[in-house]
Amino acid sequence: MTTRQPNAGLERLYRESGWTLRQFAQEVNRIGTERGTPLKYQQPSVHQWLSGHLPKEAVRPLILEALARRLFRPITHADAGFPAPPEESNSHPTTVEGLVDLGRQDMDPSRRSVLSAGLFSVALTVPGWPDVVGRMEAVQSGKTQRIGMADVNMVIAMTERVSDLDDQFGGRHARPMAAAFLVNTVAPYLRADATEEVRKAMMSAASDLCYLTGYMAVDEGVHGLAQQYYLKALELAGASEDHLTYCTTLRGMSVQAVDLRHGKTAMRLADAAASASPQAGPRMRAFLAGQQAHASAQLGERTKALTYLREAEVAVEKAESQTKTFGSYNPSSLTYHAGQVRYELGDIRGSVKDLEESDKLRHSSFKRNRIRYLSMLAERQLEIGHLESACATWVKVVEIYPDVQSGQCDKAMSTMQARIRPHLKNQTARSLYERARLVTPPSVAV
Repeated sequence: MTTRQPNAGLERLYRESGWTLRQFAQEVNRIGTERGTPLKYQQPSVHQWLSGHLPKEAVRPLILEALARRLFRPITHADAGFPAPPEESNSHPTTVEGLVDLGRQDMDPSRRSVLSAGLFSVALTVPGWPDVVGRMEAVQSGKTQRIGMADVNMVIAMTERVSDLDDQFGGRHARPMAAAFLVNTVAPYLRADATEEVRKAMMSAASDLCYLTGYMAVDEGVHGLAQQYYLKALELAGASEDHLTYCTTLRGMSVQAVDLRHGKTAMRLADAAASASPQAGPRMRAFLAGQQAHASAQLGERTKALTYLREAEVAVEKAESQTKTFGSYNPSSLTYHAGQVRYELGDIRGSVKDLEESDKLRHSSFKRNRIRYLSMLAERQLEIGHLESACATWVKVVEIYPDVQSGQCDKAMSTMQARIRPHLKNQTARSLYERARLVTPPSVAV
């Protein structure tokens, strides 16, 4: 299918990007790989698009995302001279309807391939605190049921249990369960009769569960889906005036972006989280400053990164002096961020030292994160030529791996095997490689 004349909109965006035809094709291919559907476009295909040939419907969002990342602004179908996709319309689902639609797709394992098609978007519109606080549409249906704080407490308890399962075993099986709970229990509660106090508390609890579900989607590499859960978490947090979950969600979105190497997006989200929490206590300040440090370092802003890192260190010291139950951002988290900052700034040996210390401080029950961070440590040990040390670290990963169901951990195992293969003449490396093959499913082995 072609248009009658050259695509002036796409041509204008292409000129603005400063890309060559080859670079444009490479960026679209890269995003296709990120989505899980590798592509092999070359210069002639881009030339055809500019000449008026309409790209395949499934490829158009990839082209828009490539341009958005390059130009640092949202790019619509209309901007690029493409027809509007069938699902676009002037009607938008309410927060609860959107949550139900999202959860119904996610709770069905047969839709995994469809869900993975969602793209991480650097141009995603993130609602500011003033835009969402207290402005959620009235959702009570009235008449069907009435809820109280006991129902809120049940949702909170369920979220805590799912979080524990995720920490220990990964999110592959826990996320569909969380999605089903959102659809079958939480959404009806959001529509039920309740006092204003209970209604706000339920929205806050639902926000926390949406954040957790998005976090588990990140674990599986389903980044577009994760962003949609995060947006629902922001909407519900604002409606319930829950500053903590709002800021935590923005910070989680920044972590997702920095791990995907979108430093500018990560910095913008980390700064937004900090701005939305001007009176944060030391615990939250450390939580946010550590992420600002990592994002700044990825952008090469050394002075800012070290300043934020020191701010996080001071906040941790202050928080620990106030209470021994410090919560999720603890000394292990701080030393992890220090390691990330040093690595981004080129100090690989310093990064290795910090990651080793972080592992010593990390609670052993957090198996999924331990695999991820030990894998990161081993890769950096190998990077500085310490093959034996890297193998010893990877042995710990191989011992834990069978207990975890996680996309990120699967990826870490694949990376390990690829990095070790050139060293198979070394007996220690060969032994590790063979052990890894025994516990790695065919879909993960390389």
